[in-house]
Amino acid sequence: MPKKKKKKKISEDLWSSAKTKYHLSSRQIEMAKKLGMNPKKFGSLVPNKSEPWKTPLGQFIESCYYKRFKRRENLNC
Repeated sequence: MPKKKKKKKISEDLWSSAKTKYHLSSRQIEMAKKLGMNPKKFGSLVPNKSEPWKTPLGQFIESCYYKRFKRRENLNC
């Protein structure tokens, strides 16, 4: 019988430091938590000057959240 993998809990200190470092709102942090994002990986998602096609991190989190969860709400109506 295969062993189940345990999910690692990400401490609140990492989330609070990511909030201040990347200028995110508490709403965006909650969205990222529901999506299962890792705040350690936010650095790769932040746009650089040579990457003008990337959206800002806060907008990226919101768009991912609405893609995943708003469709489900619309189907339940």
